[in-house]
Amino acid sequence: MSESLLRRGALLSGLFLVLSTLVAPRAPADVFLLVPGEDLIGAASSISARYEDTLLDIGRRHGLGYEDMRKANPTVNTWLPGEGTRVELPTRFVMPIAARQGIVVNLPEYRLYYFYRENGQDLVATFPISIGRMDWNTPIGRWSVIAKHERPTWFPPESIRAEHAADGRYLPRAVPPGPDNPLGDYSIRLSLPSYLIHGTNRPSGVGMRVTHGCIRMFPEDIEWLFPRVPVNAQVQIVSQPYKMGWSGDYLYLEVHPPLEEDEERRQRGLSAIIELYVRATADRAPDQVDWELIEQVFQEKRGLPVRVGSSQPRALTAGIQAN
Repeated sequence: MSESLLRRGALLSGLFLVLSTLVAPRAPADVFLLVPGEDLIGAASSISARYEDTLLDIGRRHGLGYEDMRKANPTVNTWLPGEGTRVELPTRFVMPIAARQGIVVNLPEYRLYYFYRENGQDLVATFPISIGRMDWNTPIGRWSVIAKHERPTWFPPESIRAEHAADGRYLPRAVPPGPDNPLGDYSIRLSLPSYLIHGTNRPSGVGMRVTHGCIRMFPEDIEWLFPRVPVNAQVQIVSQPYKMGWSGDYLYLEVHPPLEEDEERRQRGLSAIIELYVRATADRAPDQVDWELIEQVFQEKRGLPVRVGSSQPRALTAGIQAN
């Protein structure tokens, strides 16, 4: 490919990134009722792309990030899906294995869950996030919220200022609130020193590994979450690329690619899925399990919950689908 074509491609991609920041945000967060014994929330669907859409545009309108859309639509062009192209919306989720309280972040899923109680009901809301890139990992562990700030000032660590300086870019010791502040309008400080859950002035990067370890959210999502999360709320950060759970009488499997540094899961392969199966069926053995389908879901890693078993003698739908 000629150098001029490469430049044109880079300019086009950059233009789409800019345009994606102008997409009208969706309505307030979808909130789901927690049902005892139910491990799935939401409902997957698909839509037809409009001629002006990118996958990022579609994702943001439906509460989905870059990796969500890319994995669910591996054959669709990210920047030019094309008028009328069917686009999968992976808006059904197997909840991670974690205490269902406070904030739960599942890193390989690029997703945050917020469990809370309101008006006598147990509820959960879920959002796409960005996480720390390979050299600035977001740490796994149990933390808590220690402070919240509206229109925060960013005090970049010296390591980040040095990184900017090495690239010939000046970064001040303090970045005031405003359009140049990468924290956006809201930040939630964790007991893990120097780590935040915050908004962004570059929403096109939500759903990617692009941060210095912090957890980044769409502006409209952090605006919803900020007033609802109390100081001292529990924050669990886990790494669960494979999830299995029940919805009614059906067993579902959801598979995401493990993070690059998670060599253990990469090496174990399907044995990790078998361990999940043993756990999920400890008190509820299914009558049917489609192991060929399980292997297919594992190989494709599309991030879609797929029905792979049943606790009743009901026929499984052939092939992968987000039922």
